[in-house]
Amino acid sequence: MKPRIEELLDKYWEGETSLNEERELRSLITKADGYEKEKELFQALGQFRALEPSGLLIPKKGKQRWLPLGLRWAASITLLVGAYWGWATYEQMQAEERAYREVMEALALIQTNLSKGQKQLDHLNDLKYLNTTNQLFQLNTSN
Repeated sequence: MKPRIEELLDKYWEGETSLNEERELRSLITKADGYEKEKELFQALGQFRALEPSGLLIPKKGKQRWLPLGLRWAASITLLVGAYWGWATYEQMQAEERAYREVMEALALIQTNLSKGQKQLDHLNDLKYLNTTNQLFQLNTSN
């Protein structure tokens, strides 16, 4: 009897017992000497079962209420129209973003080319301090 109780207790603590084995374990423990902690455990579990509410109403699976056919069609069409509108708005925003990027790239290219042209004109900065072309020629003749 003790080997069977030990075997069933090991299976019980591992969570591998069936309901029949648990019933057998309870009956063997109540008849056997010792196993005081296990007896207390099974008594406490029995008390919890007594505290379990009785007379709970479990809903029956019956006829489910469905929406009328016209309302289902209207909901489907509304969903499709909303999805199309959202998609169209998204595509428009993407097109605007692409156009913005293209404009910014074009402006960056213009700025780059303008700065190149300004660098090439830097050599003429020396001439801006001359008042007339005569002064330019007088400097060359005096040397």
